[in-house]
Amino acid sequence: MAQLYALLKNQKRIALANCGLINPESIEEYIAQNGYFALEKVITGMEPAQVIEEIKKSGLRGRGGGGFPTGLKWEFAAKSSGDTKYVICNGDEGDPGAFMDRSILEGDPHAVIEGMAIAGYAIGAEKGYFYVRAEYPIAVARLKKAIQDAKNLGLIGKNIFRSGFHFDLEIRLGAGAFVCGEETALMASIEGKRGEPRPKPPFPAQSGLWGKPTIINNVETLANVPAIIRNGSKWFSSIGTEKSKGTKVFALAGKIINNGLVEVPMGTNLGEVIFDVGGGVPGGKKFKAAQTGGPSGGCIPAEHLNVPIDYESLSALGTIMGSGGLIIMDEDTCMVDLAKFFLDFIKDESCGKCTACRSGTVRMLDILDRITKGEGQEGDIELLIELGQSIKDSALCGLGQSAPNPVLSTIRYFRHEYEEHIKDKYCRASVCATMFHSSCHNSCPADIDIPIYVDLIRQRKYLDAYRFIKRDNPLPLICGRVCNHPCESKCNRSKIDDAIAIRNLKRFAADFAFSQGVLEETVPVVKKNVKVAIVGSGPAGLTCAYYLAKKGYQVTVFEEQGVVGGMLATVIPEYRLPKARLQAEIDTIKAVGVEIRTNCGIGEEKDIRLEQLKEDGYQAIFIAVGTHLELRLNQPGEDLDGVVSGITFLRNINLGPVPNLSGKTVAVIGGGNVAIDAARCALRVGAKDVNIIYRRSREDMPALAEEIREAESEGIHIHSFVNSKQVVGENGKVKALECMRMRRGNFDVSGRRKSLPVEGSEFLMPVDVVIVAVGQTLKRGFLKGTGVQVIEPGMIGVAPKTYLTSVEGIFAAGDCISGPSTVVEAIKGGKEAAANIDRYLGGDGKVIPKIEVERKLSGEILEKEQPRHPMNCLPVNQRLSGFAEVELGYAEDEAIKEACRCLRCDVKK
Repeated sequence: MAQLYALLKNQKRIALANCGLINPESIEEYIAQNGYFALEKVITGMEPAQVIEEIKKSGLRGRGGGGFPTGLKWEFAAKSSGDTKYVICNGDEGDPGAFMDRSILEGDPHAVIEGMAIAGYAIGAEKGYFYVRAEYPIAVARLKKAIQDAKNLGLIGKNIFRSGFHFDLEIRLGAGAFVCGEETALMASIEGKRGEPRPKPPFPAQSGLWGKPTIINNVETLANVPAIIRNGSKWFSSIGTEKSKGTKVFALAGKIINNGLVEVPMGTNLGEVIFDVGGGVPGGKKFKAAQTGGPSGGCIPAEHLNVPIDYESLSALGTIMGSGGLIIMDEDTCMVDLAKFFLDFIKDESCGKCTACRSGTVRMLDILDRITKGEGQEGDIELLIELGQSIKDSALCGLGQSAPNPVLSTIRYFRHEYEEHIKDKYCRASVCATMFHSSCHNSCPADIDIPIYVDLIRQRKYLDAYRFIKRDNPLPLICGRVCNHPCESKCNRSKIDDAIAIRNLKRFAADFAFSQGVLEETVPVVKKNVKVAIVGSGPAGLTCAYYLAKKGYQVTVFEEQGVVGGMLATVIPEYRLPKARLQAEIDTIKAVGVEIRTNCGIGEEKDIRLEQLKEDGYQAIFIAVGTHLELRLNQPGEDLDGVVSGITFLRNINLGPVPNLSGKTVAVIGGGNVAIDAARCALRVGAKDVNIIYRRSREDMPALAEEIREAESEGIHIHSFVNSKQVVGENGKVKALECMRMRRGNFDVSGRRKSLPVEGSEFLMPVDVVIVAVGQTLKRGFLKGTGVQVIEPGMIGVAPKTYLTSVEGIFAAGDCISGPSTVVEAIKGGKEAAANIDRYLGGDGKVIPKIEVERKLSGEILEKEQPRHPMNCLPVNQRLSGFAEVELGYAEDEAIKEACRCLRCDVKK
């Protein structure tokens, strides 16, 4: 019921007003809803010119795609000379995912019949044709019955309302050719000819069906006409925008919760249709783009969710309204593959009459096919643009002219995806399967061939699994606990039941390996007489150090803190990452010959200047510092005793002095992992009540979903759509937090909803401690005078792919070039930087020896539903008295059972 309410509450139904309300096969029920009153009104009380003028003043535009003013089209036909004229209803709905016309014809056929009769009266036509796809048998059957019922009551046929006006209707079935949706091809089909478009002019209003003046309107357009006549043009024109009046019916399809037909006022923001009416994207996935106008339209990316849905606004974005198909795509959609899908459809549906469409679309499809197979070449994008523009300029009909739109619009907004396919042979959506072995492997930033180690666990080869992981990720013990596991979001097993617990299996392999004692590391036999300095001992620094040391370089890591690990050691709490486990992994890095100097800061006012490292003989420097500078609230009371930043609070938890919050009420401001960690730690150091204040929705919180769930299970209260206004103090100490309610606003460029304050909603939350966790940035002081470029909002600028800064020989990766990110992204940066540093120093840039992997099944593929095994966790009543690890890991039998769920997508035979 709640889902139905969400679907209906923001709609305004005119064309769909009777759909689902009346029995479509009962003319009596239609009449009871004021049916045929408009027809009676125009025939008995209005001149044809007055009807046309009323439609013109209403601002009704064609709902079939072009948006041509309906009244103007009728006026052209009315003024055309000829004794015989025709009205055609275009019900040839061929767009993939579109079913607006079908639903109206099936749900309210009399409204369309009435609209056609009014159109016939207005232009002087006595004959009308319904052109409907043969694939719509229910619509055809109900139309036939509705026409006969209307004839029986004298509402169509001879001498309607005894006025001397005659109007009869006939149904013609289309054979399913997409091109017959184009008006001249449609008329050729009705005439019994091959459905091919012809050049215009002459336009149908002058010379149409059998050479006679003809108007062609689509189903939705005609369904609006009776309501306009009954309620007046002023009523209709008060809905919508200045140039796009009334409502529009959309068929919501694709990756959306509430799929189906919706009708909203013109000018409604795209984001409101998708999220408020459609319920948003399912499965917690991110919205990526919306395709409007079907194969003839284009895509609209997340940055344009605020666009009002009207003809002019959509045209400015390179797409069209079309008949109303609205296909929603999430992060798992490859935009190159999407363009290929629509172009393949257009190629098959081309009538072949003109060379531009017949051959041009085939050539474009060939290029797209190569790109999606990893065979793209430099210049392919430019060639697609050139071909697309040529087809638009020279194709005979509107369908041919719009055929390149999906390609051109995806290039316009997602050119980077085309470039990734061509240059990197990489499909970020894990759709173009010829480019990768498995979708989980393709989406792992560390580039781990996941199915291989999962299968090794299945075979009980746990040490082999660990060694295989270690090739691409030197920190599996750490990553097995704190990785954000993007691989699991692409796991094909989730289409059956649940994604494979990839992170948990990685942890199992690493835990098993370390349980066997000291792990030997291969140390290079020959050491290079080349020194490399690494600034920062976080995951990026440790990873880079590991791979360079394995190549024989003399690597020294400089760490400002007294402990190694960066934020792994100073910020992530013990209950998530035990420090003994962290140290064990660090020891494996040191075992390959990496020297680590703690309490050694780099910078003008620190222990060593950056330039001094070069003077000391380091031929390459890698900057891998984290973002340790906390952002401030910039609100009154922020400097009161009892206000502390999240990073500082967690650093004290990990390094001391450990704060005592016994009996205190705590408010944590923020929604990321730092905020969640701080809140859970506050409970563990005695806080009696912990509240998280977050200005957006709970679903928008950037923290890991499992960490949010665990926080709530521990009794932490999450207040969404609440923001702080000021910290209230008494005698210099925190007394309360003044908050205000927030509401959803428009969308930001990332596609997230902005939050706006609700006026007059302020309230006080009594608290003793306020922890501020609203973000971090780079501390820039150590770069002063070095020449290393820092770009806003506080990141080191590097060259794409090489990680080289503006200073020769100095490289950077990790959070310092991206802003706060994840451990596995930092590992990726460290590994790629190591390869580039090796290349810079004269090496081959290959830091991981290549091995051949045999891809074969070691057991039966389990395709029946078998949900993933949940992670064993410490009971809540045993957690809060200390910092014992919460996630306990898999037992051996549990790990094997979970590994057996893998579908082995990498085995193609």
